[in-house]
Amino acid sequence: MVSSIALLVCAGLAAAQTFPADLVGTWSSKSNSTLTGSGFYDPVNEKFTEPAHTGISYSFTADGHYEEAYYRAIANPQNPKCPQGIMQWQHGSFTKEANGSLVMAPIAVDGRQLYSDPCAYKSAIFTRYNASEMFKRYEVLTDGYRQITRLNLYKFDGSPLIPLYLAMSPPQMLPTTTLNPLTTSTPGGAKATSKVRRSELPLNHNVFEKRTPQMQRADNVWWFGVFLTTSGGVLYFLY
Repeated sequence: MVSSIALLVCAGLAAAQTFPADLVGTWSSKSNSTLTGSGFYDPVNEKFTEPAHTGISYSFTADGHYEEAYYRAIANPQNPKCPQGIMQWQHGSFTKEANGSLVMAPIAVDGRQLYSDPCAYKSAIFTRYNASEMFKRYEVLTDGYRQITRLNLYKFDGSPLIPLYLAMSPPQMLPTTTLNPLTTSTPGGAKATSKVRRSELPLNHNVFEKRTPQMQRADNVWWFGVFLTTSGGVLYFLY
């Protein structure tokens, strides 16, 4: 009887540690420009690299780790000349619950965000970023139009995230362990001391960085587009 119970417990633990194989890989939105990994965020130099196009990307491993990269532009209807941009990165572990939902638990000290609002700040704002997520359900299927593997994620309220497409497998990711711990310890047993890394940012502390050349070029392209749109409208009414 005892051995039967032990076998059931072991089987339960094994089942709890099984992760969905169909999720494994790096998934990216339609532009296939924003991808997880060192090409998006450099944790050593605390630096983002701006992709050519906006988009999102998720990567999943077979042993329960994930990574995500977001690059989004935010329109400003009240002041169209002041669009905003956000780059976000975080990683951690995920579990698939019995009801089919995915629960994402990020490593709090590692997540980063770069927020750009050129009309409000002369520099982009670089801060920590930590947001747990829950997807109510997901499905992996073959896209009927593009004939490639597609991942549909549904948010906690059931609304769909934009479709993601399999970009590569195995996934392209940074190391899954903590990359920027708040404290480090020196050898010495009981006499060991800890210190805060100089590169670390408090969770609610803003550090201002200079806007990158890529962001400045994006601003110039945007303004050129505004000029063409305005000129076209004027010519339309004149002729």
